[in-house]
Amino acid sequence: MGFLEKIGFIETADQEQARLSRAPEGSQNHYLSTLPVTIAEWPKDLLVELPWEPPRTDRSFHVIVVPIEFREDALPESVDEEPPPRKRHSGVWMCAVVFSDHPSYPVGGFRIDVPAAEIARGRKIDLAEVLAQS
Repeated sequence: MGFLEKIGFIETADQEQARLSRAPEGSQNHYLSTLPVTIAEWPKDLLVELPWEPPRTDRSFHVIVVPIEFREDALPESVDEEPPPRKRHSGVWMCAVVFSDHPSYPVGGFRIDVPAAEIARGRKIDLAEVLAQS
């Protein structure tokens, strides 16, 4: 546990999981609450396979993106700052789709917005390792 979590400035992993699990069953956030965080580093420019497995979708899809630009969640108008603890993995990444077998997400410059909580629960792809296997 990091220093900012210990002093209550940032929510702990358990607090984040509990917050996401309060979303309605069948929602993306509720689904994400069932998955572990697998990417702890800043994901900009990484290759990330998104967690698109049942029950989130009717079948498994392989969608690999590159996070390009991060946008923080908007704060409520009546509050100058988000009250502690601040949310972990808040905000949205604008990503380029670099591989996809999902019919709605074509490759070739297609951009999608992906919640930071979803990126953090994706699978980091090591391109050198993938190329060495082929």
